[in-house]
Amino acid sequence: MAIIVNLDVMMARRKISLNELSERVDITPANLSILKTGKAKAIRFSTLDAICKVLNCQPADILEFRDEE
Repeated sequence: MAIIVNLDVMMARRKISLNELSERVDITPANLSILKTGKAKAIRFSTLDAICKVLNCQPADILEFRDEE
């Protein structure tokens, strides 16, 4: 897939754990882990909005497009 998830990078920069982020975003740690590892097939805009608010970042800080050619 050409979409790369950099959630782990942003979490490290903000020094926030998976469990803390999951509590503040109101998403299960398991689902957040799926997103963090890039295994998610989709993300709700409301979830992306909440993550960006907590991490004080832009969606482009978390999601990146790389052409696979």
